[in-house]
Amino acid sequence: MHSIQISPSASKEELYQLLLPQIAELVTNEPDPIANMANVTAVLKEAFGFWWVGFYLVRGNELVLGPFQGPVACTRIGYGKGVCGTAWQMGEVQIVPDVLLFPGHIACSTHSRSEIVLPLFKNQSVVAVLDIDSQYLDAFDETDQRYLEKMCAYLDF
Repeated sequence: MHSIQISPSASKEELYQLLLPQIAELVTNEPDPIANMANVTAVLKEAFGFWWVGFYLVRGNELVLGPFQGPVACTRIGYGKGVCGTAWQMGEVQIVPDVLLFPGHIACSTHSRSEIVLPLFKNQSVVAVLDIDSQYLDAFDETDQRYLEKMCAYLDF
């Protein structure tokens, strides 16, 4: 069992810098992607206190809920639907400062106010997305994107 060390006084960037090597160690020797996704969601939820952290996996023409931390979530999301489906369709990170202003936003929880979704690739195709919701407006920026992309690079699908 691994212990993730978190400094309560660290800035967001410092926290990501502390977590990167710990996540690398946590997932590097575990070949199961579900176990690794589960641990990554737990680390991010615990470290940052995000409202919801989870993965959706591409299954045919929709995203299906994978490992997550937080309240009950939408189980299936269509291609191009909501923030997650848009990230999948476009193959690009989506940073949404106010989810109420995102056209076609899927409201799984009324407590979610901002969101970041990162598409994850295998052989140049999106195979999953990492979805993180915050209960605060404008919670995500390029710092989150940069470090979350590095963390997700450790995952093997």
